[in-house]
Amino acid sequence: MRFVTVQQNHENFVGVVDAENKKVLLLNTTEEARTGNKAFSDTMQECIALGDTFIDQVQNLLDWVETSGKTETYYLPIGEVTLLAPIPRPSKNIFCVGKNYVEHALELGSADDIPEHVMVFTKAPTTVTGPDATVLNHQAVTDQLDYEGELAVIIGKKGRGIQKEEALDYVFGYTIINDVTARDLQAKHKQFFIGKSLDTTCPMGPWIVHKSLIENPNHLHIETRVNGEVRQSSNTEKFIFPIEEIISVLSAGMTLEPGDIIATGTPAGVGKGYNPPRFLKPGDQMEIFVESIGTLTNTIEK
Repeated sequence: MRFVTVQQNHENFVGVVDAENKKVLLLNTTEEARTGNKAFSDTMQECIALGDTFIDQVQNLLDWVETSGKTETYYLPIGEVTLLAPIPRPSKNIFCVGKNYVEHALELGSADDIPEHVMVFTKAPTTVTGPDATVLNHQAVTDQLDYEGELAVIIGKKGRGIQKEEALDYVFGYTIINDVTARDLQAKHKQFFIGKSLDTTCPMGPWIVHKSLIENPNHLHIETRVNGEVRQSSNTEKFIFPIEEIISVLSAGMTLEPGDIIATGTPAGVGKGYNPPRFLKPGDQMEIFVESIGTLTNTIEK
């Protein structure tokens, strides 16, 4: 299942996308047609918090639609709705792992910059924006806006002190994040938060792919294009710290909750890594592709 948050007629809905990613089924609208009741929450966090109960309810609804012989009645063309970020407003900061690919650590420094322990920073919830949305250029505060394509993990159930062997049991699914970064602010403040937390600098989506559809998240091709040019091309098998270890480290003394988002790090090829650097310009189009998920596309404000 691929879960989306969409907007139609100024209202937000949780839905599922068909196998071809061309149509969307609005859960509550369809459930109301079936039973007269709205049985689903219209916030993704609340749906995720229900765990397997939510998945079973959705599967039951999908089976009903399939056997009704009226699939065209209930599925909408995806172009008739606006895709938002799957979790439009996270309840807490997005967890981000820094320098999780050796080549990326090297392009921004030297062998001494390859971390021995998981390196974590965060982005504010106000950074989140959806697929095909415009990313503000923030020219009043930065002239070094950079892209970072990343696989993101969505936590599915509450846990603390999670062991690596059990970590993937706590995952709901996976999505894509573009960790857009103001490099000059990052350097100026000697911390990552301000340079990582400008409004709209966390494009996310286009959907959350349930974990049942991804056999091994530590073995997915990832690619970033800017104006059609490949800038980043790697595989999550090159993680320094695999997802299981990241979850275990984060949860060692801190409770992870349903709907928490973990960005797993970006591979080599960021704009700052080029000589001379190739920072984003107004009008640039960014496309992040992650195998088994899809493509997240956004454009820098002109």
